[in-house]
Amino acid sequence: MLRGIDPILSPDLLRILRAMGHGDEIVIADANFPGEASARDFVRLDGISAPRVLEAVLSVMPLDSFVDDPAISMQMVDDPDGVPPVVAEFQTVIDRVADNPAQIRPLERFAFYDRARDAFAIIQTGERRFYGNMILKKGVLPQEGA
Repeated sequence: MLRGIDPILSPDLLRILRAMGHGDEIVIADANFPGEASARDFVRLDGISAPRVLEAVLSVMPLDSFVDDPAISMQMVDDPDGVPPVVAEFQTVIDRVADNPAQIRPLERFAFYDRARDAFAIIQTGERRFYGNMILKKGVLPQEGA
């Protein structure tokens, strides 16, 4: 155990988050997402909701402030303009926890899958609600003394 580190951040996940560089992307995926088949690096956090994982990740990882869309969700197939409840919860977490809060931008389902395959890593959660998927772009930490 470490002080100040969310206990759901496993050693493997902390290694991945630390290894990521500015502009690298990580996927927080629901239980239905083809995570292991799509991932370059993969971590399972079964039994934990996607918003809870988002909160833990954002507690240690900055969001990119140099891009317009550092937080991307999967667009609903039957209602492209709709906001699933889990995505609304994601937005609440981002607004509360992120160092650079941003509006979540939806991305068409198959474009989301393509982008997820290019991500640094995928975290498979136990989230059972549909569309509980998020792509985050890592930012930079402020300069010392700035």
